[in-house]
Amino acid sequence: MSTSSGRRLREAVEEHTLQVPGAPNALAARLIERMGFPAAYLSGAAFSAGVLTLPDVGLFTLTELAQQTAFISRGASIPLIVDADTGFGDAINVERTIRELEAAGAAAIQLEDQQLPKRCGHLSGKSLIEPEAMCAKLRAAVDSRQSDDTLLIARTDARGVEGLDAAFRRAEMYLDAGADWIFPEALADADEFALAAQRIDAPLVANMTEFGKSPLLSIDDLAELGYAAALYPVTLLRVAMKSMQTALAVLQSAGSQHDLLEIMQTREELYELLDYRDFEERDRAHFRGPAADNS
Repeated sequence: MSTSSGRRLREAVEEHTLQVPGAPNALAARLIERMGFPAAYLSGAAFSAGVLTLPDVGLFTLTELAQQTAFISRGASIPLIVDADTGFGDAINVERTIRELEAAGAAAIQLEDQQLPKRCGHLSGKSLIEPEAMCAKLRAAVDSRQSDDTLLIARTDARGVEGLDAAFRRAEMYLDAGADWIFPEALADADEFALAAQRIDAPLVANMTEFGKSPLLSIDDLAELGYAAALYPVTLLRVAMKSMQTALAVLQSAGSQHDLLEIMQTREELYELLDYRDFEERDRAHFRGPAADNS
């Protein structure tokens, strides 16, 4: 029996701190895998913006997220961490959320303690549910997962709402309720990252999103502090969108894409990423039929 993706993720963090880029689509996830990264992240912010052209305020549905999870988990074999926002409702809704995302291929599922309408974790104006309500969601998640290998990540946004000590208290409660990892969102500086590592007795996730409230610490810095993983949720989407904007401007001004060829992924590189030759070979084999082996 093959090792589950959740088990592979659990074992990977025992060896080193993981760099986990956000995958805006399945093709990006495959590139993340080919480049040697140990896992990928399906960010709610990147999914909202990149697939649905919506802000990160909790507008996508569980069905949409499960479909995207399935696309990415089929396109790449590395473990996928899925951002499930607030779980799509109360504890009873979380039961279905966990079942659907786990069935779609999630190795780890992240739940957060914001109230709807939620906001990007690095914006002001957030509000939180009571910690007891979040604990109920986490207990529902524990009871609903089909495999004990599936990781449950509890994100708390308390740092920006109730303060750092409240975030630590919530983290302890969430661990008691069954969370495997803790994601303390929007820490303000390197000292707060260090303090979180000292105060929270669990694997920690660091959000290295750009243009937010947190400093962009190196993976070596985070490893020294003892963090389990660093997320780069929107990095690839931001770079891709800026590159597309630049390319469109060149196409518009020059009237041709000639000057863009050197910075493009080539046809051969795309085909290699898609395993195109393997599809061609299988197609030819289907047409040869069973008699082909008797020649």
